[in-house]
Amino acid sequence: MVFYFTGTGNSLYIAKRLDDHPLSIPQVIHQPQLEFSADTIGIVAPVYGHEVPPMVKDFLKNARFQTDYFYLILTYGNRHGGAAELAKDLCERCGITVSYINVLLMVDNWLPGFDMEEQQKIDKNVEGQLAAILQDLIVRKKEISKVSAEDRAAHQQFLNYMHQSPADAWQHLLHIKDTCIGCGICEKVCPSASIRLAEGKAVHTPGNCQACLACVHACPQNAIGLTIPEKNPQARYRNEHISLEEIIQANSQNPDRVASRNRNE
Repeated sequence: MVFYFTGTGNSLYIAKRLDDHPLSIPQVIHQPQLEFSADTIGIVAPVYGHEVPPMVKDFLKNARFQTDYFYLILTYGNRHGGAAELAKDLCERCGITVSYINVLLMVDNWLPGFDMEEQQKIDKNVEGQLAAILQDLIVRKKEISKVSAEDRAAHQQFLNYMHQSPADAWQHLLHIKDTCIGCGICEKVCPSASIRLAEGKAVHTPGNCQACLACVHACPQNAIGLTIPEKNPQARYRNEHISLEEIIQANSQNPDRVASRNRNE
């Protein structure tokens, strides 16, 4: 059993390689009962600010897992900042005994820091990393990915930066441009129902935004930008192995889509 959270398809791609029918956290989290039992249970998620997204934190806090082998695979794009150690601490606070945590370097889709055109030219040996992880999981290796003093320092530097910013800074990251045509794709790919159509235009509602940038990357008109500078405002990204429809199926909060997906699982 594998659960995942995805914004642009990286973690979904990894989840699909681990399990034929991975379960979307944005869909599952709304179930009345969050109790799961399986021989092995895994979580695949990106790291934002070196930690898993807020929705994944909530899922880990509220769910109950019965398994002999619980693991996390954390995708990141530049510096993981000790993500494995931070995830282990989170699991312990949630009462979860975790056997294995590893990090996996992929395309970094954080637009303020990276040019998507340049990122996609870099060979990060995703398949090689994944092959090693798959082998670890087959033999049920027990290991938490090593964290260096440099990793911890990078995370502390990030925390120091965030302490100087408004507490809700990430909730005000998106900017809807006048070029929006009201196609509704942004609403369909949002895992937290933080963006919707109103009078034919996209409207972002702060409060529960995951800052995953799924809406920004998926907009066909490039009509959603950021309130802070981007490295390349014209370049967007989606994992080459994942379709837009797959991300919509994973993240859409439309009740009809959620019901349809649950029937098919």
